[in-house]
Order: sequence, then structure tokens, then C-alpha cells
Amino acid sequence: MPITLAEANRNTQTDLDVTVIDEFRKESVVLDTMLFDDVVNPAGGGATMAYGYRRLKTQPTADFRELNTEYTPVNVETEHHVTGLAVLGGTFQIDRVIAKLGPAASGGVALNMRQKVKATSTKFQDAVINGDTAVEAHGFDGLDKALAGSSTEMVTAANWQDLDTDPSAPHKALDLFDEFLSLLDGTPTVILGNAKALAKVRAIVRRSSMYNREPVEGLMGANGRPITRENYGGIFFADPGNKAGTNSPIIPITGGKTSLYAYRVALDGFHAISTAGGQLIESWLPDFSNVKAVQEGGVELGPVGVALKSTKSAAVLRDLTV
Repeated sequence: MPITLAEANRNTQTDLDVTVIDEFRKESVVLDTMLFDDVVNPAGGGATMAYGYRRLKTQPTADFRELNTEYTPVNVETEHHVTGLAVLGGTFQIDRVIAKLGPAASGGVALNMRQKVKATSTKFQDAVINGDTAVEAHGFDGLDKALAGSSTEMVTAANWQDLDTDPSAPHKALDLFDEFLSLLDGTPTVILGNAKALAKVRAIVRRSSMYNREPVEGLMGANGRPITRENYGGIFFADPGNKAGTNSPIIPITGGKTSLYAYRVALDGFHAISTAGGQLIESWLPDFSNVKAVQEGGVELGPVGVALKSTKSAAVLRDLTV
């Protein structure tokens, strides 16, 4: 049965896992909006976890026919894809003396757990965009690889650096933005870009009076206020952030040019995959009940992967000057 992290939260066994899942949801729009199809059953004692599916390449057609004649057969084209499931996360070590210092909410254990959740969320988002098993064998392939050379890869010469000098510039930018979104086979769920690109997107959609910032039900920040998400006409947009452990953006700016990604989350579109009956997220606190002074804690997400069932369920706008 396909689930989201919000639904997985309701099935957790411990308060710790509830807290950790909430942290994943707070840190990542990608994870919070993603649908996980728990269909992979690694039975039989094998070490390989893989998910095979057919990706729709062309759209179905229909036509009129003359009486006493037959339709001209036209079949949709598909191609077979296999994606592997990957496990990601991390551990940390802490001395029992340090673990006892300060309030529990801001102590060494809580700090390290939050940072591991942040790094794991970022790593997943990086793989969703840039994943390439030819580069990182233990990961999974992402959108950048899947959309290369596809009908929903849009290359532009547009320059969004200055939207004020020319009065028509914002309108042209909004037209391009909507043209990009129209490449998809339905309303996208999420638009992803780096901070600089999204600043331009924000400026453009505000001029259309369709910019919204709304709270997420059930998610509260450290200050006690609701977590909010930006959207354009109901389409979330978010910055996946920097690569884990670096200051390099997941969606880079090269020579002043960058990309925007959009995808529609659905079982017939773009979705995540997980193991049948498995637990999406697990967490471990340091166990100081034994004699060793230094103990380990950690978090783990997976096994997970992503599947693009239809090429038109995701799109990329490349070479956008910001």
C-alpha cells in the first residue's frame, strides 16, 4: 500500500521514531510530499533489491473512422527500466559525559540526531535530482539522468537576472514558466530549484497574485510556530539545499546558468519505492547502559529508490540565466 511519511508516522512504535519522522518532514519538502510504494519484496535470500517497470514514452491517440473501415492501429511506446533500492543515513559517537551536559532538547545527542536527519534528507534530495549509479554505485538514478534528451527537457536562452528594467520582462518570464509547466501531463506537485533561481520564481509568481505561503498541518518549528511551505497555485516550490557536508548547491549554477525541475507525484507518474512491510525510517539513540564511555547513535532511511513511470510526469528547464 503506497504511503507518505505523514502516514508512516502514525504506524511508528516509539516516540523517538515519531520525532525523527517529523524532523525528516520538516527538513524536506521532497520527502514530505513523496509517495512511497512499498512493493519490492527481496524474498529468496538474495542480496539484490530491484524494481522493474515500464516507462511510458509516447501518448495514446484516438481518431474518427469511416463506416466499414478499421482504425489505424497505433500503440503507445514504453521502455523497460530497472531501478535499485538504496539505504542511506549515518551514525555518530558521543561520550556519556557530554551527552549529559545541558538540556535534553539542545544537548549533544539531540543536536547530532537533528544533523544526521538533515544530512540524510539532503542526500536523498541530491539523489532524486543528480543520482547516477554510474557515479555512485550504491545509490539510485535521479531525474537529471532520466530526463536527458527527453521530450520534457526544455532548453532556454532566457535571462531572469533583471526583471525590472523592461516592463514586459516579468510577463515574458511568467509565460516561459507556465510553458515549462505545461510540458507535464498534469499539475506538478513540486518545483525544485536553487535559492537564486527560486528568488526569481518567487518574484515572478508574486506578480501573478498566485503566490502563497501556507502552514503544514501537524508540523511545528523550534519556535512553536507552524512549518510553512511556499506554493504557486497549489504547486509547492522548494530549494533542495546544498550537498551533504558541503556548501555546493544540489542544483548548481554554472556560468550564471541553472535549471528548474518539476514533477507530478503519483503511482502513474513520479514516486518513490520501498520494501514491502519494511520500515521507512529507523533511528537509534546511544545506549549508555553498558560500561563503554563512548556510544553510537544514528538514523537510516530505506531501502528506497525512485521511479519515473511516465516521461511527461517530470520536466527540466535548463540553461536559465539567473
